[in-house]
Amino acid sequence: MVLGILKRRRRRQIAARPFPGAWEQVLRTEFPRYGKLTSDDQEELRNLIKIFLAEKQFEGAAGLKITDDMRVVIAAQACMLLLHRETDIYPGLYSIVVYPRDYIVNASQRDPDGVVREMTQIRRGETAARGAVVLTWDAARKGASDIHDCRNVVFHEFAHQLDAQDGSFDGTPILRDRSTYIAWARVLGEEFHALRDRVQKHQPTDLDPYGATNPAEFFAVVTECFFQNPGQLRERHPELYDELRGFYRQDPQTPPSCVGNGLGRRCARLFCAESPLRRQLGFLDSISATNTQGGGIHVIHPGRPWGAQGVQDIQAVGPATSGLRCRG
Repeated sequence: MVLGILKRRRRRQIAARPFPGAWEQVLRTEFPRYGKLTSDDQEELRNLIKIFLAEKQFEGAAGLKITDDMRVVIAAQACMLLLHRETDIYPGLYSIVVYPRDYIVNASQRDPDGVVREMTQIRRGETAARGAVVLTWDAARKGASDIHDCRNVVFHEFAHQLDAQDGSFDGTPILRDRSTYIAWARVLGEEFHALRDRVQKHQPTDLDPYGATNPAEFFAVVTECFFQNPGQLRERHPELYDELRGFYRQDPQTPPSCVGNGLGRRCARLFCAESPLRRQLGFLDSISATNTQGGGIHVIHPGRPWGAQGVQDIQAVGPATSGLRCRG
């Protein structure tokens, strides 16, 4: 309680500091998305950046010397995912490690067929254990400057950070309420399996095939497309677009301030990770709700991946009734 009060006070003090003019210039020259925001959203983003840079440690790897320009470009992209949302600003993240360019690692990976393969990989980023994100400066800078490229390593890795805030990388971040979990599992589960099916059949896809790896990677991949190529995503995957728009409280096709109104922020505050109600929901093993489409009762398990075999998070448990009920 006391620590939370002190954190909020410290963050208010940080947000009240002037935003350095050099940082503003970096945003305008290196991050064109910033110029498309409303003045209110620019201010909100600047405040998030100030807090982010005050709390997160940047480390250069492979001889890279970290500059303020690098820190601001990376922080701006990470904080774009937080606009209009009550947030603790990536509470499990302490360090951002930055390589100058792609790096090589030895890794094990399960492919869409379920086979685990040992391989040497060339990477542009990863979410590592113990509170670290690894990025490459080349990819981070390109993602910031090219707002129409459907790949953005910072959006990808920080989507993983949002996903992990409930304790697991499963493609389901902390959502607003019980019914939202059901819609999320249905829509993202169907889209994930459709992508996996096309990848397994070696058919062309409009989404990055890497999203077929598992639900966590699918969420990160579609987050990239949501911000980088929203028109195509909305046209070809309208339900998926709507789920992401509801979660991020932004519509990249329009000025985002219309999404983040006062009512939306109050709802976000009610269900944020630190709220008593959200903590209460976190202890539930399953939540049941009326299925408005099929009429039956379905159960969603927020802590379980929805992509293992079909939408496993939702299973029929009985005839239709009204209201909500919970079981341990």
